[in-house]
Amino acid sequence: MTPMSGAKEKPKSTHDESRGSQQPETPLHVAYLITRSDLGGASIHVRDLSRAMIRDGHRVVVLVGGSGPFTEELTRLGIPFEASKHLVREVSPWNDLVALFHIAKRLKQIKPDLLSTHSPKAGWLGRVAAWMAGVPVIFTAHGWAFSEGVGATKQRLYALAERLVARFALKIIAVSDHDRELALQFGVGRPGQFVTVHNGMPEVDDKLRADPSSEPPHLVMVARMEAQKDHTTLLQALKPLANLDWTLSLVGAGPLLADTRRLAEELGLARRVTFMGERRDVAEILAGGQIFLLVSNHEGFPRSILEAMRAGLPVIASDVGGTRESVVDGENGILVQRRDVDGLTRALEKLISNPTLRKRMGDIGRRSFLENFQFATLYAKTRNVYRSVLQERGSMATGESWRDSRSSLNARAGEPRTDAARVAE
Repeated sequence: MTPMSGAKEKPKSTHDESRGSQQPETPLHVAYLITRSDLGGASIHVRDLSRAMIRDGHRVVVLVGGSGPFTEELTRLGIPFEASKHLVREVSPWNDLVALFHIAKRLKQIKPDLLSTHSPKAGWLGRVAAWMAGVPVIFTAHGWAFSEGVGATKQRLYALAERLVARFALKIIAVSDHDRELALQFGVGRPGQFVTVHNGMPEVDDKLRADPSSEPPHLVMVARMEAQKDHTTLLQALKPLANLDWTLSLVGAGPLLADTRRLAEELGLARRVTFMGERRDVAEILAGGQIFLLVSNHEGFPRSILEAMRAGLPVIASDVGGTRESVVDGENGILVQRRDVDGLTRALEKLISNPTLRKRMGDIGRRSFLENFQFATLYAKTRNVYRSVLQERGSMATGESWRDSRSSLNARAGEPRTDAARVAE
């Protein structure tokens, strides 16, 4: 382990809505584990939870694979983290084995009250490592690797992998009811293990509200350019609408960026489409849009849709995963079947041509966000899961962590510094 300089800025929140109803009686020590260091839905979820937990007097450390925009964000916010080069997304037997034993070793040294795992690879390795280290563990499924749209063979393999480690998690948080039911359908986990906690977003300033009725309409899609998303269907659906006045911003990077650029040129849409790459000002970009798009092959419960609803934008999205738990077809947006180019063209034409409808749907979405999807709700429910898990293990009653009662783990080792991050070599 070699030290890497952390941030000096103390984490703080500009929005009081993320506070729970009361301060916890006993501070918790929570380790978060996530695979990738890019800024995606799961990493933003971990960032926001970590920030709120620290603000409320808890101790947090984030264990993450590699360095990137996410670790830069953690540094800026003063959130302690450790980055490991061996924790990678791709299947890599050597790296996976090294990462497994490294995570278990660090958990024995750090001795958190709880390990909270996120993303498929970190969830799989983390649950096994926590069992090895004697640390209570939960898993948050931000969509399943065996979701519809990945193919039958991959579904069976990924579901088998999840069944093997589901037993190690004391609780599994599903971000949508759809994901909970899908897991049980594939024999992953037991009904009593699952808790549904929908994603939630912090509120933003009034200046970040969009005006969906503005003309000409500007379309925005925020999505990593990889196989899960379907930029191809989106661009093909827009080609017949070249006679209408619209522009499109694609926010995100990934392995399919070059292919997507090439397709836009081949379809004659290059002048209409702006490729913005990874951005940290998504709220500002959405505020300048009139229609939000999320065209996907599979999803969990997309945070990007909640960001759009928060801004007051109507949504056109693929009807996959838990999307319909936030987008009500015909109310705050339009749902389209997976890979349905003609259906997507009709939905786009409908909203591009009708500013009044865009405004009505955007207003409904904004109200739904305020009523159902604010960060305060997610935070309170998630913290309740943490405490219920530890109470079941008896740790909260004694003031000691469950694994401290194991005679083999009596000796405490060093803990990560709060003013610096470490990089695992």
